[in-house]
Amino acid sequence: MLVINANGDKLGVMPLREAIRTAFDQNLDLVEVAPSAKPPVCRVLDYGRFKYEMAKRERETKKKQKVLEMKEVRMRPNIEEHDFLVRLRSAQKFLREGDKVKATIMFRGREIVHADIGQALLRRMVEDCADLCIVERDPHLEGRHLIMILAPKQAQQQAE
Repeated sequence: MLVINANGDKLGVMPLREAIRTAFDQNLDLVEVAPSAKPPVCRVLDYGRFKYEMAKRERETKKKQKVLEMKEVRMRPNIEEHDFLVRLRSAQKFLREGDKVKATIMFRGREIVHADIGQALLRRMVEDCADLCIVERDPHLEGRHLIMILAPKQAQQQAE
């Protein structure tokens, strides 16, 4: 196996026992870093420190990531104008913060017969939020709920 010391210098190809003895003499560990390589690559290093640095690097990358959250705005088909505007402002705020918005129209009883009213509400929401969002999923019925998902525009542009 190919052995690399703690400084990153190649010690050369050597048998397993000799590599373990080299690591033991330096009071360090022998860690296999590339098992599928020909020959396999091992490093002589302090394994505890190695694990700590890997975890630290992983935390740093997680810190830089923005986790997209899904926020929900719920309405009924016979919603009043002011209530609709409140829901619209909430959706716009969520989109500005970079979160996805799930707009849901809930139907009760025979209201489901007038699904076109719910479609019109969702279309109106898209028109009013057009500068902030794109429609990720068109309106569709799931049971008694008409659901549409909106994604913020800047997140879409970054993905491309």
